Order: sequence, then C-alpha cells, then structure tokens
Amino acid sequence: AEATNSWTNHVGIVVATDGAEPVIAESTFPVSKRGGLAPFLARSEGGRVGVSRLNTPLTAEQQRSLVQAADTRMGILYDTGFDLHSRRQFCSRFVHEVLREASGVAVGETESFAALLARNPDADQAFWKYWYFGQIPWKRETVTPASVMNSPQLHAVFDGFVEAAKVAGSVKLPNAPLQLH
Repeated sequence: AEATNSWTNHVGIVVATDGAEPVIAESTFPVSKRGGLAPFLARSEGGRVGVSRLNTPLTAEQQRSLVQAADTRMGILYDTGFDLHSRRQFCSRFVHEVLREASGVAVGETESFAALLARNPDADQAFWKYWYFGQIPWKRETVTPASVMNSPQLHAVFDGFVEAAKVAGSVKLPNAPLQLH
C-alpha cells in the first residue's frame, strides 16, 4: 500500500453469489483459494473495502469463463516476489489474469519496480531492499492491487468501511462479477 501511495494492498474477485454469502477467489499465502466474503473482509485493516465492477458487464459466457479461469488457478503457491512472469501467483496478478482471460479486458498496469518506486519516491526502499535480500529487482514486472483498483476499465460501486461479522448473510450481491479491494 505504501509503495503505491494507496490504502489497498490486496484484491480478490467474486465468483459466486448464490449461497449464504458471496464467494471470493483470491491469491493469498500460502496458495490461491476460494472463501466467503466475511473471512475476506475480516483480514481488511480497519474494515475498509472497495467494490468495483467492469464498465462493460460480462456476458453469461464470460461469467462462466471467469469462474473457470479462477478455478484453474486454485492451489497455486503465492509469489512473495511479485513477479508477473513467475509460475506462482499473487493477488493482483490473479485478478488481472482472470479478468483478461475471461473477458479480454486488462485491469491493472504492468510496470517495473523501477517505475513503481520512482512514482512514489517517499516509499520506504529500505523495506524493499530487506524484502529482496538486499537487491531490489528494478526491471521485474508486476501489477499492483492499487493499479487494479484504479483501472479505468472499472468503476467503484462501494468504497468504505464494514464490519465483517455483520456481512455474512446480510449482503446479497447481484450475479455480476465484482472485484474486491
């Protein structure tokens, strides 16, 4: 979040709304998985959440493709190196690739760590040097949760604070795929 000068550091995507609560597909540590909305929100710092939709709604076929694209990525190990081209997965890459595969729409900006950190020179590079064992991979390409959230291909339908315990069973979302931040 600090490196992107944003409040968000995690994203997922709604893949089902026909049960007691929406089901979120996400890449998280240690592997990508599906889970309920309440547990997803419970990990949100301070209860902040954003919900976005694609500007152009998905067709029924694209919605089926979205679920299939998410399902094929279940159980993939989390990539703590945030490398867009690794065999592993991380949250914003997961959402970026699932939506692109299902709809042809690319959300999120592919950028190098050099571009990312140059855009926010106040970001703590000491953290990133520590994270990468002394050597920031400046040329490595990634896609961030903030760039997904701020994609011009999406529009926000909610940005605020919720209590996760009150969400389970109380929120019904339409059958259109949503992206959660």
